[in-house]
Amino acid sequence: MKRPVFGILVAGLLVAPLSAEAQQTAKLPTIGVLGASAPSTDGHRVAAFSQRLRELGWTEGRNVAIDYRWAQGRSERFGELAAELVRLKVDVIVTWGTATVIAAKQATTKIPIVFAVAADPVGTGLIASLSRPGGNVTGLSSLHTDSASKRFELLREVVPTLHRLAIMDNTGNPGSVLEMREIQETARRLGLDVVPVEIGRAEDIVPALEAIKGHVDALIVMGDAFLNTHRNRINASALSTRLPTMHGSPDQVAAGGLLFYGPNYLDLFRRTAEYVDKILRGAKPADLPVEQPTRFELVINLKTAKALGLTIPQSLLLRADQVIE
Repeated sequence: MKRPVFGILVAGLLVAPLSAEAQQTAKLPTIGVLGASAPSTDGHRVAAFSQRLRELGWTEGRNVAIDYRWAQGRSERFGELAAELVRLKVDVIVTWGTATVIAAKQATTKIPIVFAVAADPVGTGLIASLSRPGGNVTGLSSLHTDSASKRFELLREVVPTLHRLAIMDNTGNPGSVLEMREIQETARRLGLDVVPVEIGRAEDIVPALEAIKGHVDALIVMGDAFLNTHRNRINASALSTRLPTMHGSPDQVAAGGLLFYGPNYLDLFRRTAEYVDKILRGAKPADLPVEQPTRFELVINLKTAKALGLTIPQSLLLRADQVIE
């Protein structure tokens, strides 16, 4: 009666590969990606991160797994989604924007956290210092000491009569405090009056811009996931109130804003992959210094300039990294 034994052996051979495959999948190191906005906003940046990972030898589904969580611009979900990734026991969390990094840090003190963008990681208590972060958090700071001066210089080339400036900020973003202070101090040093425009809800955007109509010469929109999520509403309202805009994200200019000057975010996301590579190979976040931007870009929306009746100097167009027509 050997037939039953043969059947058992065959069944075992059929099950074994599946079991081994399942074990192999379970052993894949896992990256948890916590996005403050949506794939439609930041998908191209995450794609740059994934591309660099592949160049470093990590291919999703083959030798690394990636779990994505998107908050859709709702800050109240940051903590909840960070906690989900911790429960999944991912090997490293990748995120960007100070508020999401804070949420991730509050969710875990053990899992390494790498931020692609954070305005003031020392001032907000995310790390001890740029050179020696300490703890489980490291990454790339988006802050550059002379970026505010450069923004004003570029804005004045487009709006020579610039005297009074509004600055739109998300009241729920702790990371923008230092950047806002830097912009205000630089503006005052240049003899400009500053009008803060603080936004807490999407429905505040249109009334806030209507309130400053005719009282300011230009508007700076801070780089922020919430403001970026509502960039179409901000740009439509700014255009209707005839306000030239300088933005903290190139996506806001692609959606109808006038100017962007700042870090090359695709480069920051690619460099984030290098941190993750080191951590997956055994490095500790505490030993990986936080780096600053090395590449900057200028984006100009010529269509918006024409709609506002502004002439962009040829010298500025020649310096632009991207001109949207």
